[in-house]
Amino acid sequence: MSDERLSFKEMCAKFDVTPRTLRYYEYIELLTPEREGRSRFYGHREVVRMTLILRGRKWGFALEDIRQWLLIYENEGTDVQMQNWIDLADRQLLELADQRKQLDEAMTELREMRDRTASSLKKPG
Repeated sequence: MSDERLSFKEMCAKFDVTPRTLRYYEYIELLTPEREGRSRFYGHREVVRMTLILRGRKWGFALEDIRQWLLIYENEGTDVQMQNWIDLADRQLLELADQRKQLDEAMTELREMRDRTASSLKKPG
């Protein structure tokens, strides 16, 4: 495990997030950097947590779900956390499938309306 620490600015750059985002993740207790005076430093634990947070966001998980999931590891260990992850993933896969269906329907309707409009413009009037 690396003892390397990242500064606030380095953490933002590494994960391509805004300072506001990083401060918010700290505010909602997803991250707890070490503090030295006014400076914040992020060790291996925080880098791993940030990786998991961003993965979770990419897959559409709510920040509160991510926060609860990370707390399970700290309070109950890996096995319980992994079982919870499976449950969360199953639920999210259903949600994403529903969103895909809605998006496909919207695209079909939009395409049909676009085609009808384009056809009406071609007709001599």
